[in-house]
Amino acid sequence: MTKAIRIIVTLSLVALFASVVLTGCSKHPNQEQLQLLEETKQAALAAEQELADCEKTQAEVKSQLADKKQELANVQQEKTDVSSRLAAMGE
Repeated sequence: MTKAIRIIVTLSLVALFASVVLTGCSKHPNQEQLQLLEETKQAALAAEQELADCEKTQAEVKSQLADKKQELANVQQEKTDVSSRLAAMGE
């Protein structure tokens, strides 16, 4: 029984060693990994730029909305003033 366990352990260690050797463990990434990293980096930079553009557009739209709300309030006040003057003239 112990001999079988030793054989299994030995074969497992050999398989592990062989997989490490065959997969090419290295300290440096290969060209394909570097290219993938560069593509991912470019995609991230493009997404960040698009986010900045969207935030800028959103700020502009919010500013325009605030201007339009102020303009609406002014027109409503003017309407109220004109209505009250017309009512005063009619009396």
